[in-house]
Amino acid sequence: MKRKSRFILYLIACLLPVVDRFFTNFAIALLIGSVQVGSMDYFIKICLITIGLIILGVILFIISRFMRISFMRDTLLDVRLMAFDKIINSSYKSFSQKSKDTYISNLINDINIIEREFFLSLINIIYNAGIYIVSLILIAFLDFKFALIAFAASIILYVTSKLFEKRTIALQERVSDENEKFAVDMSNTFNGLEILKLNRIEDQFLSKALKSVTGLERKKLDYNIYTDGQSRILELLGFSFLIISLIYLSSLFMRGITLTEGTFMVQLSNSCVWSIIAVLPRVNQLKSSVKIFDKITKYEEDTSNSLTKDKEFEFEKEIEVKNLSFRYGEKEVFKDVSFKIEKVKKYLIKGPSGAGKSTLIKLLSMIYDDYTGEIKVDGVDYREIKEKSLNDNVSFIYQDVFLFEDTIFNNIALYKPYTEEEVLEAAKKSGLDSLLSKKENGLYEMLLENGKNLSGGERQRISIARAIIKNSKLLFIDEATSSLDEELGRKIEETILSLNSTVIAISHRYYEGITEKYDYVLEIKNGQVNQYDGNEYFMEVAI
Repeated sequence: MKRKSRFILYLIACLLPVVDRFFTNFAIALLIGSVQVGSMDYFIKICLITIGLIILGVILFIISRFMRISFMRDTLLDVRLMAFDKIINSSYKSFSQKSKDTYISNLINDINIIEREFFLSLINIIYNAGIYIVSLILIAFLDFKFALIAFAASIILYVTSKLFEKRTIALQERVSDENEKFAVDMSNTFNGLEILKLNRIEDQFLSKALKSVTGLERKKLDYNIYTDGQSRILELLGFSFLIISLIYLSSLFMRGITLTEGTFMVQLSNSCVWSIIAVLPRVNQLKSSVKIFDKITKYEEDTSNSLTKDKEFEFEKEIEVKNLSFRYGEKEVFKDVSFKIEKVKKYLIKGPSGAGKSTLIKLLSMIYDDYTGEIKVDGVDYREIKEKSLNDNVSFIYQDVFLFEDTIFNNIALYKPYTEEEVLEAAKKSGLDSLLSKKENGLYEMLLENGKNLSGGERQRISIARAIIKNSKLLFIDEATSSLDEELGRKIEETILSLNSTVIAISHRYYEGITEKYDYVLEIKNGQVNQYDGNEYFMEVAI
């Protein structure tokens, strides 16, 4: 209903073939009735009328097609955008609960289901409903008693169709779920293809892939058999009504109706029954596709806490963590932890593997909110802050940097309206000068998929340039230099520590003369976070 006027045109377009259908039926009735008239001139006249009506039908179909196509295209585009918007604007917590391949399946397979099931069903419902209503009205005009018989048959068919509704919807949802599972399985196989080949276990994964394909096709088959089965049952009931109609019409012939009238009434009864048979299964398919639409576009309500997220992220003084406790299931990660993060200071998180270093970053970046205790920024509870406001003020640098298949400019600016001067300045501050000087197109050099034509250090520097141009108040870093050589790692670390941002970093690497520049060390041990002065901590380590 976003485009109401165009939807009205779409309805009209779907109903135009109805006019053609009745003109054609009437022409056939006249042709058959001309035999009873027994006049060649009358027959030729009817033939000419029939040809004219056929030509009119072709014209109406073409007009209908052009009136429908743009509305369908634009509406499907809206659905794709809504589905993408739901994914891109979901919280990290809800996003991470599913594989990214599940979202790809939603954007491709589920939208294909909507295109196929919803629009195909919708056009057929409108068209056949139009035929049914017009047929019933014309039958009532010709013989009211016969119209009552046709209406009673429609009620029986409707009740029968309702019996199939819930299972049709459930089977369609299973197809959608199986599509998601198949997409995830295939992605896992392709991402690990090198390992599979090195260890010569392709056959095992081929067997798994075949099982996944079989599962998907079986769900599709179940859905198709079930929907086809309900159509066959409704058709059987339709044939029963048709026989009753013919018996009733034969009695009318005995009362003296013309061959033209009788033929037309037979066609109307056929149209009435078969149109309702065509409509009812598609109504169930329509409802099942609407369920898929809701699944991929409706936001799930966040019930993780009862506070209203209406505050802005303002970080001018400190982030205070007070009496924080957090657990994964039965495992307690933090217990009654308290410390502070001061603005513009640099913090290094240390601790053994599995101690909770990445978890602490996720808590401080609002990814997790199911903790007890308090996290406040300048006195405002994290749970009251709008996620978008936080995201506008923080940046992340990870070991694995994701780069778009686009220019260096767009990979730094991330499609935001920064000027060329701003992007170039950020690139220089992050140490990308040598890279830009080597590239023929400079900032506008195209990167291959995920930056395959760059070194690891160059990829990291683009990630740093993103943080610089964003002028983030808070910068989270998770093992950004662990895969780099000593020289490059030192340069990256030095660049990070020179930024005018509050830095919270995880790193196992120690760069003498540089790592000591961290203002504080947050050491995680046995569920506690101990805060140390950076110089004192590294002096004790050295001793």
